Amino acid sequence: MGKNKQRVSSKSPKLEAIHTTFKQAFEIKKNPFPWIKALSAGIAAALPVFIGLLFGNFEYGLLAGIGGFSYLYVFNQPYEQRAKKIFFVMWGLSLSVVLGTLLAPYQLGTAIVMGIIGACVFFIFGALNITGPSAIFFVLSFALATGMPIDQSLAPLRGGLVLLGGALSWIICMLGWFYNPHGPETNAVEKVYRELAVFFDSIGTEKFNTARHRTVLAMKQAENTLLAGYSAKRSTDIFKRLFLLNEHANAIFLRVLEISLNNKIVLPPELGKSVQALADSIGSKTKNKSKILQPEQVDKEVEDLFIKIYNADAIMNEPVQKIHQEVLISKPSLKKTIFLGAFDKNSIVFLTSVRYGTILTIAAIIAYSAGFNRSYWVPLSCAAVMSGATIIATFHRAVQRTFGTIIGLLLASLILASVHNEFIIVLIILCLTFITELFIVRNYGLAAMFFTPSALIMAEYSTQSYDFSFFATVRITDIVVGSIIGLAGSLLVGSRSASSLLSHFIAKTIRSQGQFLLMAFSENNRTLTFDESSERSKMQTNMVNLLTVYNTSLGEIFKNKARLESLWPVIFSIEQLGYYLNASLKYSERPVLLEKDLAQLLYVFETMAIAADKDQSSTNKTVPEIEGFSKIRHEILDLQEALQFRGEVSS
Repeated sequence: MGKNKQRVSSKSPKLEAIHTTFKQAFEIKKNPFPWIKALSAGIAAALPVFIGLLFGNFEYGLLAGIGGFSYLYVFNQPYEQRAKKIFFVMWGLSLSVVLGTLLAPYQLGTAIVMGIIGACVFFIFGALNITGPSAIFFVLSFALATGMPIDQSLAPLRGGLVLLGGALSWIICMLGWFYNPHGPETNAVEKVYRELAVFFDSIGTEKFNTARHRTVLAMKQAENTLLAGYSAKRSTDIFKRLFLLNEHANAIFLRVLEISLNNKIVLPPELGKSVQALADSIGSKTKNKSKILQPEQVDKEVEDLFIKIYNADAIMNEPVQKIHQEVLISKPSLKKTIFLGAFDKNSIVFLTSVRYGTILTIAAIIAYSAGFNRSYWVPLSCAAVMSGATIIATFHRAVQRTFGTIIGLLLASLILASVHNEFIIVLIILCLTFITELFIVRNYGLAAMFFTPSALIMAEYSTQSYDFSFFATVRITDIVVGSIIGLAGSLLVGSRSASSLLSHFIAKTIRSQGQFLLMAFSENNRTLTFDESSERSKMQTNMVNLLTVYNTSLGEIFKNKARLESLWPVIFSIEQLGYYLNASLKYSERPVLLEKDLAQLLYVFETMAIAADKDQSSTNKTVPEIEGFSKIRHEILDLQEALQFRGEVSS
């Protein structure tokens, strides 16, 4: 009896975790509805079909409508980046249709190439950290082409029609450039100043660390957005102002951190109000009329902060000819710093991409071997389920897609059985795509109820088959089987892969930070520029890999919750330290540390790396002073404390 009770008690936490995870799949998020994007997506999907109908060829219009999927990859990117991204997406979708048409007669070749397409696109999106539906619509385009009537000679025509539909999406997504060419960059910088204002108000409160973290994230996001929107051939005055405003925000933030270490200095509330007034006027077409006067008596440090804020206000409002500051911008090399880092054998992006492609190929082989009608819906469902960023997200996708698809199939079957007017079909495609984009931000299952009938209409309407029971039965079977394969494959291959890599990546990142610090504060530090530092590139790559691994491990089933929670202070300190080290390289007047101090710092970093790698606790070591950069020393001390706590929890 005692053993039986023990077994029940040991299983109950797992059953409870599954029950909680199942409930979370049906939670409705409170994200705002993207009305403009949803309407634009609907137009991008329906307009090619409507044009084809006007020219008397509805089937060609449906093919061009596949290119309309390009718009679903539009997010709040700068127009410079958006133009390139959607351009490559529409060509990728077109190539997928061409390959699907050519390989349709060869089932094994189709399965292998489908896996390769999924793995390659998944890797590119993961390595470049691109927000969006990743490989799903590339796989969808390839799969739809394999289900069309087999005629390899039609490959150029089909690919060209898809490309035309994608070009139409490209035009629609770039319309905003004509009236607000730097809208995304402006929004990013505005968010920085809003978070900075909250950070000012949080000093001395329990919300300090949270506000500090949010501010760093906002500044990193703004820097990435500005770099993505930068063009050496076309640099505008507005872009220059925004870039300098972000640089000023960084300088203000770092200075406030230095001051916050001195408990004797009290920051007046007028500082937060001044920064908030700046945030309100960024992006506004009217000049800032809010005037926040500084207190009559302030410390020298506080007065310097007000001067920095007033300088930021001048950057935003004064004529550009009066701004005598040089803009130095350097973009990271895609080949050297991003893709080579992501190709590391321990890179979670690389491993996940291989898993994605392998399971997708297996799903396709099973579907073709079992003789499923319209076999491509099995691997397609598998691809959609595996698009979840974590194992938990994959489980959510499986549940959401199954339930959402069943309802969507009923809706699609009703449409296919009762609607035979092609103009009505165009309107239905517009409405379904519009509703899909509205609800995708709230719950994937809700969106599946609407994108399922939309995809089915585009794939099946030309067959002129309106058998209600046929579509309902076959599609439910295909999609349930595909979802089960995707979920099972993710559980078998990747249920614990990320957490097993955490210690390695923490140690690797800490070592790269130590090497970066040695380079930045050695006697040769002034010979290196911000964009030429290989140590900086290595540290940035390791940071991206570490954060990806940590976020992925949080979604693993039956994870060691206590261990992961103990790691958050470590991850937080590493991220903050990385930001401070990165910012220090922008200052040309950095101190040159003595060799004994540099040796001690390297010893400290190596000790922390060994402790992290072996999940052990280590004694705190003496950290030398770094003149003018006390925040770096302070964060190293915090990291030592966090690692010591993590080691105690692990033991």
